[in-house]
Amino acid sequence: MKALPVEPSNAPVAIGSRIRAARQSQRLTIEQVAAATGLTKGFLSRVERDLTSPSVASLVTLCQVLSVSVGDLFAAPQTHLTRRDEGPRISLGGHGIVERLLTARSERRVQLIQAVIEPHGRGESELYAVDCDVDVLHVISGSLRLVMSQEEYSLLAGDTVTFPGREPHSWVNDTDLPVEALWILVQPTSR
Repeated sequence: MKALPVEPSNAPVAIGSRIRAARQSQRLTIEQVAAATGLTKGFLSRVERDLTSPSVASLVTLCQVLSVSVGDLFAAPQTHLTRRDEGPRISLGGHGIVERLLTARSERRVQLIQAVIEPHGRGESELYAVDCDVDVLHVISGSLRLVMSQEEYSLLAGDTVTFPGREPHSWVNDTDLPVEALWILVQPTSR
């Protein structure tokens, strides 16, 4: 079998924004990173703006201080695109509702679910809870009543309610108009 020739690319790899993001996520200043790595603030600033490239030794030291792997700086981001009305249909229960998963099926940190609720559509008759840390409901159009064990909320277009994911709830579209809403389910960070 003949090997395929691979031509090296002369295009520079922009890693500066990833280095800056790693530093900022740890709430470190450039001064602190400079002190920990022995590199100058000016050099680090130029690296973060992709105006210069660090040597391999400097890059390894920088990654150790920032607790990131060198490979992660060069890896292509895992991006998932869901076009309107193309998300897979799911069912979390209820009547008169079409739900679509908008985030990647493999995404475990957060799930975004589009809900289109017919006039007089409703959730389960008994209150239920979802296995997540935080539950967010945002009404895009129409009005929706969120029923919880202690309270009820009448939500209009543009309204958002956030509550613990294990809080029992249900919902009702009391109107003659459809409702479009987004459910955002945030998973516990310890998973």
